[in-house]
Amino acid sequence: VQLVESGGGLVQPGGSLRLSCAAFGFPFSDYDMNWYRQAPGKGREFVASISNTGGETTYADSVKGRFTISRDNTKNMVYLQMNSLRPEDAVVYLCHSYVFGRAYWGKGVPVTVSS
Repeated sequence: VQLVESGGGLVQPGGSLRLSCAAFGFPFSDYDMNWYRQAPGKGREFVASISNTGGETTYADSVKGRFTISRDNTKNMVYLQMNSLRPEDAVVYLCHSYVFGRAYWGKGVPVTVSS
């Protein structure tokens, strides 16, 4: 199982970014997928989740209305569209799933929000 994030970078406050996570090594369409984020020296914070079919999504209150999680089961990809970015969103974002009885994490991708 491997999760590989991409799409991070520098954006101005109020701007947008789309993160991507490519999944390998498991039947992607059978599993819910999640995005977490982590600031330096702090624990991982839940951001958003999407059910295996994409029919159900859940968001942290801090991102609700600004971020959208989606997936493409034909491409084994999950996305996080981030709009109206704030300085406090500037952390590392990680893709996650619980597969075959254990948690798997990507290495993470940094997002910087600065003018």
